[in-house]
Amino acid sequence: MFFAILVNLATDDAYANLTSAPILATTTHIDSTISISSDTTKTSTISNSDVIGLTSNSTTSISTTTMVSTISTTVSTITTTIASDTINNTTAILTTSITATSSSTSMITSDIGDTVTATSNTDSTATTSTSTDILSPITSGANGISTITTNAEGTSTTTSNTDSATTNTTSTDTTTTTSSSTTTDTTSSSTTSSTTTTETTSSSTTTTTSLSTSTTTTTSSTTQTTTSSTTTTTTSSTSTTTTTINPCTINNYRWNTTGITVLDISFLYYPTDMYFDPNDTLYIVDELNQIIYKLLKNASIPTRIAGLLLSAGSNASQFSTPQGVYVDSKGSLYVTDYYNSRVQKFVNGSTLGITMAGINSSAGAALNQFNGLRYFAVDVTETYMYFTDYNNNRIMSYQMNSTTGTNGQIVAGGAGAGNTNTQLNSPWGISYLPTISNYLYITNNNGHSVMRWIPGASSGQFIAGTPGTSGSNAASLNTPAGIRVDRFLNMFIVDYGNHRVQMFCYNNTTATTIAGTGTAGNSATQLNAPKGIAFDSSMNLYISDTGNRRIQKFVKL
Repeated sequence: MFFAILVNLATDDAYANLTSAPILATTTHIDSTISISSDTTKTSTISNSDVIGLTSNSTTSISTTTMVSTISTTVSTITTTIASDTINNTTAILTTSITATSSSTSMITSDIGDTVTATSNTDSTATTSTSTDILSPITSGANGISTITTNAEGTSTTTSNTDSATTNTTSTDTTTTTSSSTTTDTTSSSTTSSTTTTETTSSSTTTTTSLSTSTTTTTSSTTQTTTSSTTTTTTSSTSTTTTTINPCTINNYRWNTTGITVLDISFLYYPTDMYFDPNDTLYIVDELNQIIYKLLKNASIPTRIAGLLLSAGSNASQFSTPQGVYVDSKGSLYVTDYYNSRVQKFVNGSTLGITMAGINSSAGAALNQFNGLRYFAVDVTETYMYFTDYNNNRIMSYQMNSTTGTNGQIVAGGAGAGNTNTQLNSPWGISYLPTISNYLYITNNNGHSVMRWIPGASSGQFIAGTPGTSGSNAASLNTPAGIRVDRFLNMFIVDYGNHRVQMFCYNNTTATTIAGTGTAGNSATQLNAPKGIAFDSSMNLYISDTGNRRIQKFVKL
């Protein structure tokens, strides 16, 4: 802490009696103590008031008389030097020594007979009474009374209670602390501002040499300002996560087991694959009628949109046992033409097809050929198509803008027919949902199994049925054909040889029969050699009941 006391001595008759004072050759500060050595004695007469309260009766005026007392300490010991200027070429030096003891009491002694007792406490306030803020006056002999007042802000007031009273107020040690703390805590942000502290320290040192008539005063001022501001922004977001439970696992994924006939033998001869567009328009392949039908939502009479009724052939308007069907977002129709070994595309309602993959009437195993096309899947971006090349035991991938003769890519199988994880065995149905799963889901018709296979991988995984062995229990299949996978990755498999539709919940190898009884028949609860499967937007189940020449609808419960 820093203390400064400005002492004004107003001399009167008591000071006039002063005839001599010891001259100090050197005033030395050593670790907050003062060493004073005596020299000679000179005479001065002091009476009148000067600028800072000094008085003189001499005929010579006082020139720039200065009396400064500086107390500077950061510990319990205080050192003070008081020096005066010259009067009539005579130097008079008054030296006051203040030493704060461990009891925080200082004694001020002047060679002119003045004694002041002060107390400095640890909170930077000098006092001689029980008050921590006010220094009580002390009467020292008959020469005068000095009152020193120091407030908590570091302001010192010195009053000389003699014939002439002068009061000077100065601030010598000021510490200003401004604390502003604002915390805002919301779900979006909070701001915290820290304390700003400004500290100003002033010190004044006067050095007087007894053999010189000059006085040197050095004043230093240090200002330290520290500002710290920290802003923390916390963004809290509330997210609502809706977890949809797979209905297959809670046993409420069910359909009415009594089917409703949507189309029958009056229109159909041998229906196979089906596809629903976003408007719930149903597209149906009738492979023995050699045509493609379109059935609008809630309609009862279909419209033929491609192929010539009962006229197999290889020209642009014909099919030879069509199999799979798909309609893209632009309304173009795609059909796999089994015996013509090609994929036909019908643009904008045209009845003339364009071969976009394969070579017309040229079966083979080259990359630009097919041998026995069955069903196919299209990715959601409508960039690639994946075809089951039945007799070549492989899955071929083509871009949807391909043209006849373009090479495709083998993305699964191609190692001959077999029941190992590197082979396919007469692949028939295929399903692909790349936004949900990286796998192609493939039925092995003659392998009595279902595999999942990442496109381009060298092997796949068996996930349903017993590879190479047919069966009719809940874990077995018999020549499976069509397949669909829902958004929960539950599989719905048309079990052709067992005349039923099996649902395999995700990661479950035991199925639940959701349509058919396992015995061929033509009742509303039976199926006969079914092949195709589709769901409308309400998840109602549609099955091509091939042997019964009808389309059956099983309503979602």
